[in-house]
Amino acid sequence: MPSNPAVGTVPVAAAPWWKFGHVWLIIAGPAIVIVAGFVTLWLALSRPDPVVAEDYYRQGIEINKTLTAPEKSLAPAMKGRNHAATPVEDQPR
Repeated sequence: MPSNPAVGTVPVAAAPWWKFGHVWLIIAGPAIVIVAGFVTLWLALSRPDPVVAEDYYRQGIEINKTLTAPEKSLAPAMKGRNHAATPVEDQPR
């Protein structure tokens, strides 16, 4: 009887790397991030955001017209602010 148990035994061949589940678990994280990055890139390129309107100059002129008459442009805001600041006992019944 040999003193070393490994002597005389047939070595077992190691399984290929793709047969281990932990390898796929490690590979899955970066793979999902790469796929998500390409999906995000595709969404960004296929659906551009219109930042500036086609008639931006006309819209600016209209905004300037409303700003020249502050009593008209701020009327709803002033009414709401005054109503919110009025104490309950002073509000009309």
